[in-house]
Amino acid sequence: MSVTTLRGPGFTDGVLPAACPTRTVLDHVTSKWGVLVIIALSEESLRWGELRRVVEGISEKMLAQTLRVLEADGFVLRVAQPTIPPRVDYSLTERGRELSARLLPLMAWIDDNAAAILGR
Repeated sequence: MSVTTLRGPGFTDGVLPAACPTRTVLDHVTSKWGVLVIIALSEESLRWGELRRVVEGISEKMLAQTLRVLEADGFVLRVAQPTIPPRVDYSLTERGRELSARLLPLMAWIDDNAAAILGR
């Protein structure tokens, strides 16, 4: 098969171009923390501390950075309540729910196959 016969999302004339905007979105969506945050928010909205507990191992810095990127991309909605202390809830937008519906089957496949792949 010739490289120029490849077609599908992200391909331009059989090439996955380096400057394609899909690469940036793919990087945001499929980063280790991005996937885990989206999966964590797939069933309900969560507060900052709840997200930190659900996504074990994520640092405060990485959680903040990941949420900023996912919010800027339109996947996560941040709602700050004017209370003392401040309450901030994170949830998926419609775009985020659409994405999580595609990620959940991938995560299920990974869960089913991780032990065999890693030889455990």
